[in-house]
Amino acid sequence: MQGDHEQQAYDRGITIFSPDGRLYQVEYAREAVKRGSASIGIRTPDGVVLAADRRARSSLIERESIEKIHSIDDHVAIASAGHVADARQLIDFARRRGQVDHVRYDEAIDVESLTKSVTDHIQEYTQTGGARPFGVALLVGGVDNGEPRLFETDPSGTPYEWKATAIGGGRDEIQGYLEENYEDDLDLDGGIGLALEGLAQPAEDGIEASGIEMSTIDVESGRVSQVDEDTIAEHIDELGLGSESEE
Repeated sequence: MQGDHEQQAYDRGITIFSPDGRLYQVEYAREAVKRGSASIGIRTPDGVVLAADRRARSSLIERESIEKIHSIDDHVAIASAGHVADARQLIDFARRRGQVDHVRYDEAIDVESLTKSVTDHIQEYTQTGGARPFGVALLVGGVDNGEPRLFETDPSGTPYEWKATAIGGGRDEIQGYLEENYEDDLDLDGGIGLALEGLAQPAEDGIEASGIEMSTIDVESGRVSQVDEDTIAEHIDELGLGSESEE
């Protein structure tokens, strides 16, 4: 019981480290991310694939209102997992940051600079009294001068660059699958297939195209493109990932 009381004394203040060097509120924010539906990022030589599980909790929800992937600029998009409201605040921040470079320098912001600006903003909320950390993780994917880039942001404000990764619910299972099956020479279609296979790992009944949101940023055009539902359905059928109701 004494240990519980000690923890409560430290987890109520975001600016206070526990004796073992932990910020409990940041750890709780990471738990909030785990409760969100999964998002996956795949970087290939041909571009970046962002895919997200957007299955509706109720048949009465308009599925189009569930947004998990957001275009930030012509060449960069962000996928989220965790608290939706927190994600929208960071998406708005990222869009404003991108516009600043257009106005100030007359050029598009590069993906790494955008990611670090977002993580700097996130980090401020790990040391500010009267605030709490953002309960969301982001995948930032884009193309800079023909080079595909993929970053993850953490509620602590730490950026990581990846070849392929997942955030949200079922991350450990999905990440294990990506580590076993990712190949450096994947083309964009191969990246789409791997992303769908990853999303299917925690899904016992398979996946449906209507429950998947996906965008690509290809090297040739350097622009964000949404993958339509029919194309997703074709890939699901080819890979045999559909639910029993669809078979």
